[in-house]
Amino acid sequence: MDSLIGAAALALAAGDPLGALKRVALREDPPALALRGIAMAQLGEHGRARELLRRAARGFGNSHESLARARCIVAEAEIALATRELGAAPRTLAAAVQTLRSHGDHANALHARLVELRRLLLIGRLAEAAALLASLDLAAAPPALAAVGALAEAELALRSLDTGRALTALARAHAAALRSGVPALQAEVEEARAMLERPAARSGGQALRLVEIEALLSSGALVVDACRRGIGNGSQWVSLARRPLLFALARALAEAGPDGAEREALIAEVFRTRHPDETHRARLRVEIGRLRALIRCMATIEATARGFALKPLAPAQEAVLLEPPIDGEQAALQALLADGAAWSTSALALALGDSQRTVQRALAELQAEGRVRAIGRARAHRWLSAPLIGFTTILLLPAALPSD
Repeated sequence: MDSLIGAAALALAAGDPLGALKRVALREDPPALALRGIAMAQLGEHGRARELLRRAARGFGNSHESLARARCIVAEAEIALATRELGAAPRTLAAAVQTLRSHGDHANALHARLVELRRLLLIGRLAEAAALLASLDLAAAPPALAAVGALAEAELALRSLDTGRALTALARAHAAALRSGVPALQAEVEEARAMLERPAARSGGQALRLVEIEALLSSGALVVDACRRGIGNGSQWVSLARRPLLFALARALAEAGPDGAEREALIAEVFRTRHPDETHRARLRVEIGRLRALIRCMATIEATARGFALKPLAPAQEAVLLEPPIDGEQAALQALLADGAAWSTSALALALGDSQRTVQRALAELQAEGRVRAIGRARAHRWLSAPLIGFTTILLLPAALPSD
């Protein structure tokens, strides 16, 4: 490795892409192309970065240069993550990890696995992400990679509402980011720490932080959770995410309070009609029966003179409605777009577990309301949203884990 290549690599490791480019901007040899590609990626020029990395990988043609090609593959996988190309991890990434390990480049091998871990978090495959994180040895990792791993652990903890574990992980991330000396990484850690102090949901007209939501869910109260679309009482959880009609019914009953809701109001809320007839009343009884069966271990639904009331089984319990910090049917979609990245429709559909057509309709509605905007055409078509200021959307992200 010549001195300019070495100096450029050190500049990139310190988060200084402009310093790296000053040293290799005019060079066309494969190592310089690879470093230029990584620098352009750090500057947000992802298209140009991908082109440079592919040229570099082609230039590393000899078998003894397999290590350099593997590093290019890892860098390109990170660009795919940044541009939200989340359909699948690159097929060659696993092979690149093996190549890096066989050459003793354990830092870049760990980097590759952290890229995959972050992809799993973005698409809501939290069980796989947790298993992958558990398999990583971060104790001897370079500070920057240790900080990324700790940030991932903190996000997993926050998605399961374990704020104590999240705080511990964020403390490690903060210490590692300081040791790394990378300003962007330190800012990312500070933003993650700030999430704990922002409102994450509402209940009874009051804004609640994550730690307060955790306390509420562990208090034994019967909580109808409109963020994660389910019902729980601390020890038990019933997901209604795939049963939108039943969830709408549960939410309306919780909002009505202990006196219950009138039949006409429930029909209007759940079936979206202002002119109910006997068929609607019959269907309401059927859906009440289905909901009653699902939550019989936690609560019952009692018939009243004019409608129905949600009653916790324990006399001392109360039914509480936990509402998301933003209203509307597309809260989860807005939560994904709030990260400031440009998402494709296919990536959004993958993360949400919906069809692309469903996501396209939702995006059209949000665009008509001025909440999102589109850029690019054809394969480069992407969607953007302004960051949501003043609260955290952690509970609205796909596949948030229920409270245990």
